[in-house]
Amino acid sequence: MPTDQETINPPEHYDYDAIVIGTGPGGEGAAMKLAKGGLRIAVIEKYKDIGGGCTHWGTIPSKALRHSVSQLIELKNNSLFLNNYPQNKTFTFKDVLRHSQQVIAKQVTMRSGFYNRNNCNLYFGKATFVNKHTILITRGDGSSEEITAKNIIIATGSRPYHPEDIDFEAANIYDSDTILSLDYHPQHIVIYGAGVIGCEYASIFRGLGVKTDLVNTRDRLLSFLDAEMSDALSYHFRNSGMILRHDEEYEKVESTANGVVIHFKSGKKMKASCLLYANGRTGNTDKLALDNVGLNPDSRGQLAINEHYQTEVDNIYAIGDVIGYPSLASAAYDQGRVAAHFILCREGKKKLIKDIPTGIYTIPEISSVGKTEQMLTQQKVPYEVGRAQFKDLARSQILGSDVGSLKILFHRDTKEILGIHCFGERAAEIIHIGQAIMEQKGKANTIEYFVKTTFNYPTMAEAYRVAALNGLNRLF
Repeated sequence: MPTDQETINPPEHYDYDAIVIGTGPGGEGAAMKLAKGGLRIAVIEKYKDIGGGCTHWGTIPSKALRHSVSQLIELKNNSLFLNNYPQNKTFTFKDVLRHSQQVIAKQVTMRSGFYNRNNCNLYFGKATFVNKHTILITRGDGSSEEITAKNIIIATGSRPYHPEDIDFEAANIYDSDTILSLDYHPQHIVIYGAGVIGCEYASIFRGLGVKTDLVNTRDRLLSFLDAEMSDALSYHFRNSGMILRHDEEYEKVESTANGVVIHFKSGKKMKASCLLYANGRTGNTDKLALDNVGLNPDSRGQLAINEHYQTEVDNIYAIGDVIGYPSLASAAYDQGRVAAHFILCREGKKKLIKDIPTGIYTIPEISSVGKTEQMLTQQKVPYEVGRAQFKDLARSQILGSDVGSLKILFHRDTKEILGIHCFGERAAEIIHIGQAIMEQKGKANTIEYFVKTTFNYPTMAEAYRVAALNGLNRLF
């Protein structure tokens, strides 16, 4: 029998315990955690396949492209193969795209299995808020239905930013999504925007032999990096034949029958086969009807959240690119798990790690974790530097890849590791060895660990021992 209080305020009944909007890394992380916690989960995806922008237009295809191009460069630089097995075929952008499509298909199959095994109900269609507990799903054929849930997680990702004065419908103007539809091999490409995406695609096109101009609106590449790493990237870009143009902003972009002409505020003009505009991204929140629940994204479509990833409406959460920094697939997955943990347990002890590693898949790669030299100098922290040059490592010599270095920043007195910066092939993998030691507590996270441990030989990991000895030798 219901109590008098239950008769007055009957318990709420929802179709689901939680609805997750978006199936990128953030949505997947949240859905899996909630489902394994025993909740009834609905997941909504507007595209025809799961995976989000990360799988279909961003991380996976661009990194697959980069890997293929990197292998081509290695082959071209290997005299053993060129002298004995001459290659006459010229590879185009369209050729290397095939590999990325294969990887995407495998990712979709694998990740679909995750949702099926964890009994998540998948809905395909456009999601809009009716109220704080109700979502309207509109399918491609025009049919629709409403579903309800106690909690809703927005994990809709982001898309390339489009200035209103650039015609992205023109045949020779692309963004970082539509560039994957490029079906010819351009002779000359201008990439406007020298952030992570712009630098990665500049590496890809230059590696394929395309004349590449990289236009940077700032005074140096990737200014958030340690300056030594940024300088190394600039040097290798220029050494590859790429043209870097710093402190430039466009005035006007013209699409012509033969290509594209960019007019700059500095008075310069550039003509190229095509333009890749890669200057910023916008959160995918404008089509969610957020005004129906009183949420107001900022000018870049991003939502404000608290430490538990709750928006101003306490049962609506936001994770991934829609909340801005750090806008990393790896961080989005963990944000989803942290938000799900709060929904399950109503406690907020679970947090993201303090030092999130950054991987930039240029050619060569860059990866960093922790503080930069510039930060430590500004903070007046007494630090020292240990370096290892890849050209001195036996494994690097075997691979024929002598470009790159590992730099360890550590406290002069305590020898605590403060930051690690790596430039060169497999940098994004190598960085995790140092990250694991940095995350240890007490005296376990000192540079001396790398001297005391034994590394396989020959390996790239041995760079840590070399860098540690180099750094300790600087102390007096």
